[in-house]
Amino acid sequence: MQMRESKAKRCGFTLAEVLVVVVIIALLGGLGGGMYVGSYKRMLVEKAARDFVLTAQYARIIAIEKQRQYKIRLDAANNGFSLVTTQWDEEAGKTEQMIVKDSFCRPVEFEVGVMFEDIQITPTGLETTTETDEDEQSIVFSPNGTAQSAVIQIGDGKTHYTISVSTATGRTKMYFGPAEDLKTGTDARIGAIDLDAE
Repeated sequence: MQMRESKAKRCGFTLAEVLVVVVIIALLGGLGGGMYVGSYKRMLVEKAARDFVLTAQYARIIAIEKQRQYKIRLDAANNGFSLVTTQWDEEAGKTEQMIVKDSFCRPVEFEVGVMFEDIQITPTGLETTTETDEDEQSIVFSPNGTAQSAVIQIGDGKTHYTISVSTATGRTKMYFGPAEDLKTGTDARIGAIDLDAE
């Protein structure tokens, strides 16, 4: 009878063993949560860069189709961008700028922490706007398929994506890495993502 009681007492866990298991589970959960937050932030930067590339591709196509200029207006102060064009307003009797809002394109505002880190737009002399505010710049897409040359870096301080717009073709490419890597021809070209090819 004594033998059965001692076996029954040995089958349970001590409080110290239970606490050790709880601490190990908490540490593993904390590590997993930290990795999730980092992945989520990288995903937000990539989403912002892909939205920009898709808007640029749409701007090029619709400029050719409608035979008028379309511009991606970059609002660095508010961390966002929108596609705009000029249209004739019959009621007012003049042309006015209109933000494009349709099923393919909407104004984009970046998530918290994501921003324009570098904006380099080469003027061509064909722009119809007189922008003086550095916080609001535009990339012009022309009816003949050309565009202003531009290099835009979007990031959150740790993760960077660089978008380049070709002058001659108006095509847009996205690279993983900062804009300076694109200029020097280092790592960024290896991770190039061409959404026209996808």
